[in-house]
This record gives sequence, C-alpha cells and structure tokens, in this order.
Amino acid sequence: MTSLHEAPVRRRRLAVAVVTAGLLATIGLAGPAAATPDPGDAPAAPEQLSESQRERAEAAMESGGIPGVDEIVHSDNISPLAGIPHAEGLAGTNTDIAFQGRYAFAGNYDGFVVYDIRRPSAPRIVSQVLCPGGQGDISVSGDLLFLSVDSSRSDDSCSSTGRPATEADAWEGIRVFDISDVRSPEYVAAVETACGSHTHTLVPERRSVYVYVSSYSPSDTFPDCQPPHDGISIVEVPRNAPERAELSSFDVLFPGGGFPGDEDSSATAGCHDITAFPEIDLAAGACMGDGLLMDISEPEHPRILDRVRDADNFAFWHSATFSQDGTKVVFTDELGGGGGAMCNEEVGPELGANGIYDVRGRGDNVRLEFQSYFKIPRHQADTENCVAHNGSLIPVRGRDIMVQSWYQGGVSVWDFTDSGNPHEIGYFERGPITEDVLAFGGSWSAYYYNGYIYSNDQKGLDVLRVDDRRTDPAERVRLPELNVQTQPRYFYR
Repeated sequence: MTSLHEAPVRRRRLAVAVVTAGLLATIGLAGPAAATPDPGDAPAAPEQLSESQRERAEAAMESGGIPGVDEIVHSDNISPLAGIPHAEGLAGTNTDIAFQGRYAFAGNYDGFVVYDIRRPSAPRIVSQVLCPGGQGDISVSGDLLFLSVDSSRSDDSCSSTGRPATEADAWEGIRVFDISDVRSPEYVAAVETACGSHTHTLVPERRSVYVYVSSYSPSDTFPDCQPPHDGISIVEVPRNAPERAELSSFDVLFPGGGFPGDEDSSATAGCHDITAFPEIDLAAGACMGDGLLMDISEPEHPRILDRVRDADNFAFWHSATFSQDGTKVVFTDELGGGGGAMCNEEVGPELGANGIYDVRGRGDNVRLEFQSYFKIPRHQADTENCVAHNGSLIPVRGRDIMVQSWYQGGVSVWDFTDSGNPHEIGYFERGPITEDVLAFGGSWSAYYYNGYIYSNDQKGLDVLRVDDRRTDPAERVRLPELNVQTQPRYFYR
C-alpha cells in the first residue's frame, strides 16, 4: 500500500470519548462491572456510521488508499513471521505483554497466556490462566508475575464474579502469581488498592519488588475509590515470601490538585500509567491531564520534579517511554479512549499522537521541554479505532527508535533521534475489521524483544521481523527479562 501523506493541520476541538461501564465488553465467567468510568483502554460497543462515513470508508478501500477488510499490508522492511489466533477460553480483550527468557506473557481481560517463543516463527501456548478482572496489565520479575484488576469483583479469587463498585466489600487491585513452573502458574497473593489497578509498574529491588499502582476516576459513591485520589498506591512484594505482599503506602503526587480539565482534556484524578527507569532514578507519569517527571531514588517515596500540560492537543495522557539515555520522554495521548477513529484525515496529525519532550537540566532543576508530535502518516478508515498506544524502544546505539501499537492503525516503527523531526521507518497493519461499523480491534501493545517484534492484537499474537540497516544492530542486544514500563539500561557488545 502506498503511504498517504499527512493532511494539513486542522484545528478541530475534540472532546474526550468517555467509555462508561455499560459499554465494557462482557468478560470471562461473569462480565465484571467496571470499577470506574474509564476514558481509556475500554473496548466500546460497535458504533453505526453515518451514510457519508460509510461511503467514504468504502471509497478509500476501493481506491487502494486503505487496505480492504482484514487485508495485511506492510512496508518492505517488515516481515510477518507468525500469527497465533486469540487463545481459546480467554474471550476478553488482549492487552499488555511481558517477557522472560524464552517466554512471552500476554495479558487479557480474562487472565493471561504464556507463550514459548524460542522459535519466534512458531510460538506455542505453554499455559493459560483464566482469572477474570480487566484489564490484565501484566509484568514479571524473577519467579513472580503481577496482574492488574481494575474491575470490581465479589472477592479476590479467580472464580469471583462482577460486583458494583458502590458496594464496600467489592475487591480490585493486584494479583500475584508464582511462575517458577510456567506450565502451571500458582496464584499466591492479592492486594486490594484504592480504585483498583488500571495499570502497574515494577521497581525491582534485591529483596522486594515495589509495584506502583495507577488508577483513577474516583467517585463519592465508591467506598474504595474516594476523591480526590491524587496519587498512586505502592505495594511491596517480598521476593522470598510473596504471600506477605502488602500495601506499603498511598503516595500523593498532586497535593495541590491536578489539572482541573476542560471540554477537550481530562481532569487529573490519578495516573493512567507510569514508566520507571531505575538505572537513572527517574520515572515518567502519564496522569490523565498531566505529564510528570519523578525522582524514584527512594522507590517507596517518588518525588515530582516537573509537571507539564498540553490542553491544546492532548486529551488524555496515557503512557510514557524514555529514550535510551533518559534525555527524552515520549508521552502518548489516547484521544477517544482507544475506541475512536482518530487517525482519519479529518482529525489531523497532532491529535491522538505522541508528544516528544527533551529532559533538560540537572538534579532538582530538571524539566521537560516540548519538541514535536508524531503520528502515523497513514490515514485509517472511519471504521477503525486508532490512536497512539503502547510501544517500546528498539535498542540501537546512538539512535532512538521505537516500535508502537496504534490499535487498528497497526504497528509502526519510527525514529525520534532528532526529537524535533520524528519520522516513520516501517509499518505493519491489517485492513478494517468491517467496512460499515466502527468496531474495537487491533494491536494493544507492540514491543521489541531479542530480535523480534511481538504484538498483542485482538486477533491474537503477531510476530514480526524488521530488517533495516537502521535497526539491524539491535539484534545483538539480548535481555533476560523485559517489562516495558520498567525500562532497562541497554548494554552493547
């Protein structure tokens, strides 16, 4: 497919699409009720398009400008190696991925799947755990696996059922599994956290793992999720006794209040996601209406160094990625909550995009300075949910290259070495799921691990290979473990 050029910027104020509990997909054993109204990462019900939108989508596909329904297209430097269908028994939405050795751990609203990826061209399922409670954000550290539950349940067991968040005995938080035997993961602990755990981030120490729990959208009607909810829960999990996992503290990040919000941007009432870079004692927080830079030299007590806002173009600060040396941060904006068609020509190149910031200064005087936006240069159909989502670095010495998911916009490989001039260097995508209805689908997370790209798509697990002189040196970098929200220091041979 010939790439479409970006349209000129059109200043169009777009309100955040708030996806309420009633629109959440039915999940697992008994469709859990949403803990909070969630403007991000919630699969929405199919939406009928207007006649003009349908005609425009059909015309774009017929002209070849947009691939046909389920048609696979990719740049010459990207090769699809494998596509493993959505795991049977886990009907929920596919979400995040973590890696350890020869295994990939793929999260799902219903639980998680363990894949053996020793042969990337032929991954196989080793085990799968049915333990419903969206959204299944996932991390691993040593023999421990952590799973987020942001859907209020009747209790903390894997056989729990949905329970309204207005009930005081409803449960949501972090689940901990022992994965010393990946063929039979063992559920060993659970810790309840205020407003649940939409996402989480590991800050591993020698004796314990600290888990930064991000959640948001409190309500006076939720006994376990009261406003202002101006911070994050921190859970400590002893490595040698994970059953003793407990809430260490609730750390207030916004003592004076976060961004109050407006008609186009979310108010801050907690964080959506945090990326830690332990080697340099920094973390970047994507917190609804605010972008944060934090000092984590004392993991139990993160400290704010700088806070930025972008009320003109960012609707919902969703996630963050540091450059290899920590001198840049890429923040993503999940305009439309992941369910909207935000990559069509009408929306333009700056909304629902990445914002690239340079990290300037030292010590307590460090600050974030905006440089540019990046958005995929390939327009998507009005039937395709598309917006900036989860990605990771491709480790190349002296360059900052990232692979990133865009839901039905597919997988993009792009270079932000020059933070003021980012550009795409490769892509993989499928055509729309349908040609007449806006339906949820596509790649939730796309990460580079030990020579290959793994994408947790709603159709299943995709494995891609990138062959390009700009990324080839990354093949010599090997990691024993990767949780993308805990960025490693890369070492080169």
